[in-house]
Formats: sequence, structure tokens, C-alpha cells
Amino acid sequence: MPPRDETMVRFLDLRRQYESIQGDVDAAIRAVLADTAFVSGPHVRRFEEEFAAYQRVAHCVAMANGTDAIEIALEALDLPPGSEVIVPANSFIASSEAVTRSGLRVVFADCDPATYTLSPADVERRITPSTSAIMAVHLYGHPCDMDALLALAARHGLRVIEDCAQAHGAEYKGRRVGGIGDLATFSFYPGKNLGAYGDAGAVTTNDAALAKRCRMIANHGRVAKYDHEFEGRNSRMDGLQGAILSAKLPHLDGWLDTRIALADEYRRVLGDADLVLPAAEPWARHVYHLFVVRTPERDALQRWLGEQGVETGIHYPIALPKLKAYEYLGQAAEPMFANGADSQLLSLPIGEHLEPGDLAAVARAVEGFFAHAAA
Repeated sequence: MPPRDETMVRFLDLRRQYESIQGDVDAAIRAVLADTAFVSGPHVRRFEEEFAAYQRVAHCVAMANGTDAIEIALEALDLPPGSEVIVPANSFIASSEAVTRSGLRVVFADCDPATYTLSPADVERRITPSTSAIMAVHLYGHPCDMDALLALAARHGLRVIEDCAQAHGAEYKGRRVGGIGDLATFSFYPGKNLGAYGDAGAVTTNDAALAKRCRMIANHGRVAKYDHEFEGRNSRMDGLQGAILSAKLPHLDGWLDTRIALADEYRRVLGDADLVLPAAEPWARHVYHLFVVRTPERDALQRWLGEQGVETGIHYPIALPKLKAYEYLGQAAEPMFANGADSQLLSLPIGEHLEPGDLAAVARAVEGFFAHAAA
């Protein structure tokens, strides 16, 4: 593996990941080319079986991308038109736009300040007779409090969709996410903990009827060629992406173990810094798609770290209720934690691409910022 630029601690380095498993990936690509199995096909079916087994769920339906997966999951549930779906106020817009594009109404609920996942208490106060579903986004790799959300759903007759786009391999009380709610959705965007080399997604479920419905929706409403029971859409995973994901899947747990170890080390080296570090509930396997810290000095700290050669990210700079797209909901001014925390969140580098000494370099840079600010 060639040396990297030693002046930079990179936020993400997919090239280094590829070089570490190049033989596996190249062989997978050659197999697809040899089979000319470019759309769906045996390599995608193999990945569906392997990923279902990995997530410990009965069914996996591969799709073109994670946003399609959410829309198709919502359609498969056949929710009443115009009904309300409760979505966390801090997430990527895919979680909410899929709701409105499905003819449903978004209602934003606040997050827990420690885990940044959906607050069951705030969800409960937003349930109305028009509510039909709850979207539990396992944000940053930390599972939602699913028992509390499922209890609310049972009490009010609601469906539960898990958005697992950042939570491949995460666990809630020993159960892998993706099979706890009615349906779950995954994104395999390249930067995810399990990422394809293009767009790809999936729905997982333990309900055979829902799995069949999702598969039909994603394939023009059919189960056999030219036999269309209803109008669907085209959201099939590419064969190349299925084969690449199969090649990468055996490495995933090792990558997640590295992320968990790095998060523990971050807590050690940043324990004295004036930052709010991410929490991990004792019942959770937090897989740290992102390691998000919080400080009122976020923008200045990000600039300083960049000057010190540390790349960072912001996830997400504008809480969903404050986006222009959702002005009509009138939730931007609500005193939600998410509406105030968006200006304080900073994602530090984490992942298997990091080298010994990188976290110490990040810690020195952080300490230098606060020392300079104090002076």
C-alpha cells in the first residue's frame, strides 16, 4: 500500500480501503464481467442472502439506492394517503423527503441529546389520530431506543420503519438493527461503513409478504418477466455493486471493531477537552459511522483543525425543520435540541484508514485550539 500524505489526517480514504482488499474486489468485478450479469442477477441474489444472514433477518431486497429503499418501504406499508410519519429532526433529508414524495406528511420530532437518536418522549407528544408511522433513524451508528418506540407504535397502531443507512452491524440489546421494526432500509453509498462503488440500497424485513411487495415495487410491479400485477418502478441493484458488496462484507466486522476501538481511544485522549463526546448506551453496539463531538466553538475549531492538517465533516449543518424545503411545516422555531445543536456538531475522522498516531495528532490539535482560545 503506497504511503499517504503524512501532513493530513483524512476524514475518509476509500482508496486506501480498496487497496487493502484489492484482490477480493477485482475478482468480484471480473466475475460479473465474465457472467455479463449487470442488472440484478446471481451476484445481487448472493449479496441479498449474505446480507440477510449478516443482519440476522429473514429477507433482504436489494435496490438501486437508499432513498429508493425508504420510498419503497413506505409504499409497501400502504399507509393512508396524507397521513403523518414522525421523523427525527436531525438526519439527512432522504429520511424526510421519502415521506413527502410518497404522499405522506412529515412531522419532525426531537432527538436525545446524548445519542442524537429519536426521542421516544418527543415522539409520543407528537402522535395524533393522523399519525401512521414512526421512522427510527439509527443516526451515526447508534441504535434508537427501539423498545420504547415499539411500545408507542403498539399502543397507537403505528408502523415502524428503521432507517439503517449509518448502522450496518449495529445492535440493540443484542439484536441487529434491520429486523426490529416492520421494515428497515439501508444505504450502501460509498462512504458508508459498508459501501458500494456507486449508489446501492436495500430493504430488510422478517415479513415475507412485505418483502415480496418491496421486490415487486422495485421491479416494475412484477414477479415474472412481463407479468405485472401493478405499476411499480425501476430500482434494481447493479450486478457490479452486488458483487463488490459481497466482497467487502466479510471485512465489515473487522472494520467495525476498528471504529469501536478508535471511539474508545478518542474518549481517552479527548477526555479533558472542552467537548461533548458521543455517548454509547450500555445496551447498544454503536458502530460509529461518524464520531460526532459538540461545542459552541464548532466553526472556529473546524477551521483550526483544517489548518493543522485534520479533515473534519459536519453532519448535519442545518436541522431538517430549518431547511427551506420544510418552511411550510412551521417547526423551525420550535425549541428542539436538534434546532440548536446543528451549529455545534463536528465529525472527527474515524475509520480503518487511520494509522497509529492519528488520534494523538487530532487530540494535540484539539488541545492546541482550546489553549490558544484561552490565551
